[in-house]
This record gives sequence, structure tokens and C-alpha cells, in this order.
Amino acid sequence: MNGGQGNVGINYGTVGAAAQDDELRAAVADLTRLLGELRVHLTADQARTVEEVLPELTPDRAALRERGLVLARVAQIAAAVGAVGQPAAEAVGRLLELIG
Repeated sequence: MNGGQGNVGINYGTVGAAAQDDELRAAVADLTRLLGELRVHLTADQARTVEEVLPELTPDRAALRERGLVLARVAQIAAAVGAVGQPAAEAVGRLLELIG
């Protein structure tokens, strides 16, 4: 708004948002898929936790920020099963980077 000249409009955070939303959607879908594949390696309690968490994994940046504990639970479960859980743990990391 310097000098009031050449101003085109106000960016309400929508420029580039479509690409970010696509990335977020892809990251959530990837994590959901990996958690589905991981279930066969989980204990009954861990599998139940994953079932409870899945509906909360939405491609909504604000909602995911508020659900940080959900992502922490998923990362903890992925880490607990060792190398087989590493792809899911990395997917959680990518998702956390996106919601920054």
C-alpha cells in the first residue's frame, strides 16, 4: 500500500493456496494409506487408536494444527513398530511440515 499506487487487491491467503491444498490432500491420503498398511503389524490397542485417529485426518490445515496430539499419537505408534512403521512416521513428518 506504499503510496497508494499500483495496488491490485488484497491477498487473503488464496494465491498459491490451491497448490498447497493439493499437497496437503496428498499428504493426508498418503498417511491414511500407510496407516492402513501398518495395521497388520499393530497390537489391538494400537490398531484401535489408529481407527480412532483416521476420521480426524482431514486435509484441513487449521483442523490439523489443532489436532497436533493426534499426529503425535500416530507418530508414536509408527515409531513403536520399528522399521515397518518408518514410512508412516516420515509421512507424519511431511504432514507436520505442510501445516507448519
